[in-house]
Amino acid sequence: MKIWISLLVIYAGFFLWYTDIGGKLDKEEIEFFLEKFEENASANSADPETYNSQKNLIKRFMEEDTGRQFLMVNNIDMDDDPEDVEGAEPGESAERLLDRYMEHMYAQLLKRACHPVFAGNAVHPSMDLVGIEGAEIWDQAALMRYKSRRAFMEVVTHPNMGSKHAFKVAAMEKTIAYPVETVIYLSDPRLLLALILIILGLFLQNRVKQ
Repeated sequence: MKIWISLLVIYAGFFLWYTDIGGKLDKEEIEFFLEKFEENASANSADPETYNSQKNLIKRFMEEDTGRQFLMVNNIDMDDDPEDVEGAEPGESAERLLDRYMEHMYAQLLKRACHPVFAGNAVHPSMDLVGIEGAEIWDQAALMRYKSRRAFMEVVTHPNMGSKHAFKVAAMEKTIAYPVETVIYLSDPRLLLALILIILGLFLQNRVKQ
């Protein structure tokens, strides 16, 4: 019995860290994040038209919160000759600029139980393209797991996000990123950990009986 209690405590600790149990974003949280978004835009002299478009998009994203985790789907076409960016060395490659951006992102993501799920390099141009132009060529694809929309907003409204985002923009010729709530997600770490702990528990129980 002690074995199963110990394993249950381990799983419960991981589950509570990995799962946002705060529910949907409420009105106060939405207003808070919108204020933070506005502060960052002002500090980084964002283009008013771009800012208003992004603000409306983010506001709707928060208002439609379900309280669930989601995956951000990213298609990326790297810029072969990126422009110089303040804070980076002249002539830096797109890969190095993207690394600068992710150095900030990884620290903010991991502390909130958000992380990459999948990343890979394209090996061929688009093989099925309907209703969109200029999307034949992509260099990379990636899936990023976010614990919740709350966690996502904490990351994107971080004070350092505005200056770091410039590295991402400069590194890419084009990109598409959109959120997806999972229907089938067999690689969810909560499921994998539960299976591992069950196997470990059965193994330890069997050893104790011998």
